[in-house]
Amino acid sequence: MKKSKKIVILLVCMLFLTTGCTKNLVGKDKKVVTYKETGQTLTENILCKPTNKEVIDLYKKNNVDVDKLVECEDFKVTSGGYEGLWTSIFVKPLAWVIIKLGLLIKNYGLSIIIVSLLIRLITFPITRSTAMQSENLKKAQPEIAKIEKKYANKPQDDKDVMMMKTQETMMVYKKYNINPMSGCIFSLLQIPVFFAFLEAVNRVPALFEGKFLGMDLGTTPLVALSKGHYLYILLIALIIGTTYFSFKLNRTAAAPDQEKQMKFMMRFMIIFITIASFSLPTAIALYWIASSAFTIFQNLIVKKDKKSE
Repeated sequence: MKKSKKIVILLVCMLFLTTGCTKNLVGKDKKVVTYKETGQTLTENILCKPTNKEVIDLYKKNNVDVDKLVECEDFKVTSGGYEGLWTSIFVKPLAWVIIKLGLLIKNYGLSIIIVSLLIRLITFPITRSTAMQSENLKKAQPEIAKIEKKYANKPQDDKDVMMMKTQETMMVYKKYNINPMSGCIFSLLQIPVFFAFLEAVNRVPALFEGKFLGMDLGTTPLVALSKGHYLYILLIALIIGTTYFSFKLNRTAAAPDQEKQMKFMMRFMIIFITIASFSLPTAIALYWIASSAFTIFQNLIVKKDKKSE
């Protein structure tokens, strides 16, 4: 188990050490350049050419030759050459899929939602297994609680005692088909996908220049609300709502002391995401909402299946 963890960590480190990443466009005054109309922080190493004249002028003013870039509609996975494993494996292929689907359905915002759902469908066997593990853990919790109670007053520094406790716990896990590492797999999948979406949005002008239901894909709710565009409150409400219910449905049963910790962590995460939602570009907010909504739907199906067993 420890060896597997080390291999995973090593692979992740290699991936990020040999990668390209988003670079903010910095002006002559050493300040990050933003497009005032949407509040979008401009990216120096964009993957394709902007179409907005004001944005193009901002790039040229800050010595970025956008004319040598391909049009976003002509973007390919190989455009711009090799930039590292991260960009080549995650960012460019994801950007290409979103662009091509966006051109097909004539809306990049809707394309982001569809691609988000497609990714979740592809990873459904893994995420469903994780959700099933959570339900199995709820069934096993009474027996695990008995083991905890049994060893509560025994010396915790006695290796033999702790070995017996671990063996009994693993027997319960085996009985209910629980794999403690299953939740980590889903987390390892989610993290690179989220950051790939974020980088694709920042580095593809077609995405942050687009609109969805009247909202600019590159604008954050904080910037929009400061300009009196109150439609973005709905975006914040959806982020908070879908996140809350996805967390709630994914919670596992736990001992009383652990239950308090879980409730605290859940509240902390909701507060953190509420604050973060004001700074998320609309495009990323759409990904988050679609992904969280899929999690809710998935967990409801799993719970229904478990009840029918």
